[in-house]
Amino acid sequence: MAAASSERASTEEEPELEAAAKPEPDPWRGPGSVVKRDPEVKLQSPVSGLEPLSWSEDHRLSASSTSSISLLEIVCDLHGYGQDLVIHRTSIPVPERTCVLRVGPEKKVAEIKEIFANSKDPTVSQPFMLDRLLNPGALTPQRGFKYTSWSPLGCDSNGRCLLASLTLDNRLTIHGNLNRLQWTSLVNLTEVYGEMLEEKSYQLPGAEAPCGELEDLPEFQRRHRMQCPVRMEWSSVCTTQQVQTNNECKDVGTVLLAVLLENGDVAVWQFQLPFLGRDSIVSCNTIQSGVSAPSVLAWWEYEHSGRKMSGLIVGSSVGPVKILPVNLKAVKGYFTLRQPVVLWQETDQIPVHNIKCISLYHPYQKCSCSLVVAARGSYLFWCLLLISKAGLNVHNSHVTGLHSMPITSMTASRYGGAIYTSSADGSVKKLTPIFTDLAVMFEQELIRLPDGVAGRRAYGITTSPNGAYLALVTTEGLTNGLHPVSRSYRVQFVTLKTPDEAAAELLESSIQNLFKQADLVDLVRWKVLRDKRIPPMLQEELDEKVHTSGSTYLWRFKLFLFRVLYQSLQKAPSEARWKPSHKDSKVFIKEGGSASVSEEQMSEIIAWIEAVESHLTREHMKRVLGEVYLHTWITENTSIPTRGVCDFLMSDPTYEDRAARVLIGHIFKKMNKQTFPEYCSLCKEVLPFTDRRQAVCSNGHMWLRCVLSYQACQTLSYRRCLLQDSIARHPVPDGKDLQLPYCVGQPVLQTY
Repeated sequence: MAAASSERASTEEEPELEAAAKPEPDPWRGPGSVVKRDPEVKLQSPVSGLEPLSWSEDHRLSASSTSSISLLEIVCDLHGYGQDLVIHRTSIPVPERTCVLRVGPEKKVAEIKEIFANSKDPTVSQPFMLDRLLNPGALTPQRGFKYTSWSPLGCDSNGRCLLASLTLDNRLTIHGNLNRLQWTSLVNLTEVYGEMLEEKSYQLPGAEAPCGELEDLPEFQRRHRMQCPVRMEWSSVCTTQQVQTNNECKDVGTVLLAVLLENGDVAVWQFQLPFLGRDSIVSCNTIQSGVSAPSVLAWWEYEHSGRKMSGLIVGSSVGPVKILPVNLKAVKGYFTLRQPVVLWQETDQIPVHNIKCISLYHPYQKCSCSLVVAARGSYLFWCLLLISKAGLNVHNSHVTGLHSMPITSMTASRYGGAIYTSSADGSVKKLTPIFTDLAVMFEQELIRLPDGVAGRRAYGITTSPNGAYLALVTTEGLTNGLHPVSRSYRVQFVTLKTPDEAAAELLESSIQNLFKQADLVDLVRWKVLRDKRIPPMLQEELDEKVHTSGSTYLWRFKLFLFRVLYQSLQKAPSEARWKPSHKDSKVFIKEGGSASVSEEQMSEIIAWIEAVESHLTREHMKRVLGEVYLHTWITENTSIPTRGVCDFLMSDPTYEDRAARVLIGHIFKKMNKQTFPEYCSLCKEVLPFTDRRQAVCSNGHMWLRCVLSYQACQTLSYRRCLLQDSIARHPVPDGKDLQLPYCVGQPVLQTY
């Protein structure tokens, strides 16, 4: 394209800009890549649950405590001057009312509890009075969260992740962040499951038979144990076929939530996407695992010869681990095991604390394989599953000598297969799998934590989606062999990769999406802000790849670097922006400039930004016009300002894209001299298309333009890109508007 070549020539002469001030010392010059990132986040109450930290695919961190779940969203701020992490913090409080499981009519249950409590038989009264599950009012109720689990990306109405939480009093709830400041409870699955069991008289096919009447303590215990959640985990997004009224089949996205119950059953919930609440529940199937004293649950997902297989891994507090088949109908491309597979059968009384399943490629067998790792006491149990012509091959063993104390937390990187474990003494180890001909070995590495993190007591760890950061929830350790008088619980962040490694991964990434790699992007942003320049090697390689491939993803990465470079050369304001000034001045905004950077250099950076923005705008306008050309027979699509977009492209004399001009000619022929102008909703005047960012009518009313369709956003609610560089018009519920792909902005947007 001629336009691309002209912009290419301008970018080849981009000089490196460096500030006159002496740069700060590089924290990565020493051994290792572990550097502490500020700020630390102090929790308001002690942590609770076995795995208090969990990191979602949309870069939100949940920290469970006795009073609430603290939600920390890592925001890659384009407009900030500071080098610290930008964290947006919200919370979900613990419900005030204690959850009481439904086992029968309320009045009858109250009478039975009174009989059990006053029984003269100690084998009846003592187990009942000392069991919080059976008699939650007898003992002080436990407050806090037991476990949290994030759904895959794209499950809520905004295309983001849902959060499933389990309280210590057995309330399982799904939450959604429908706006930026508030979390909403969408459904109480404990309550729904209790209603389903009541309709079936607490008898499930193939399950444990009733132990008499409700007045008998064993039956009373059975009804509680069959609906008491232990753990829950989300599957990846599936595709089901739904029959329409015209007998056509439509593919509908669904997601599964597996809930492990205290009696060993597994309730598999199927939800239609986007999940809006109880009405989005498609089905609930209960599977008998046959595992006694279940403690942990994980999804096993394996891809072989283009076919995806799935199952559930269940671990026990007395030792055994097994995979259960999950049979689901009408799920497109879904396969499962024919029968359960036992991974570890010894009842050695070593509890299974955590399970992770990692998909890897076997370099010797030349096929994909599945690595299952489980924390058992101070050991790490591993099992390699490989499908060959002979069937399913299972190799297992234990890794010993990791920690001197039991493993308190374990996490695994989604890409690369690295496994991280921690113990109560604060030590963190990294295990990297190394394949042999038949099995696997693990290379062990002690993570040297930086000052301020080392020596603290660790309760939980988790890695960011792309392995750039490690988050730890810690408290003060021993001082001279003594415990501290008081403890403060903090969430701390350290890097696991250098900015150069993050930049290399971004350049070679197959994801082609900046938001999904925001943790890597934030590392590069930090490097540019510190050095006040783009690393020369990164800039050179990026220019080369942009010129050869023309990828929109690389153009957006380049635009991001230029914007961060511009911010790094700005002078930070001396006072907070929100703080009112006490001086009598009519100037409310102060223009800050850096004395060490000339106006010519700043103007040159602004020119680079405008050149890249112009290129991205033209390419996206072509895609919008292509959608309009293919769908002009639908009258609702005329709401797209087609004539304005065409005129905007044609008005630039330097734009000589032949394909775009041919497309515009075909559109003009189909429109047949019709213009379909936009009108201001306040004064009904025509909104001219003279700017890609905003529309201003003759009376001065200004409206921002949607980055997806270039319509004027004339509503109170709209969507903003999570990288904070574009907005989009909120889709109408009836779905009559042209739904364009989120291709210029990031694919996940938040409603305001």
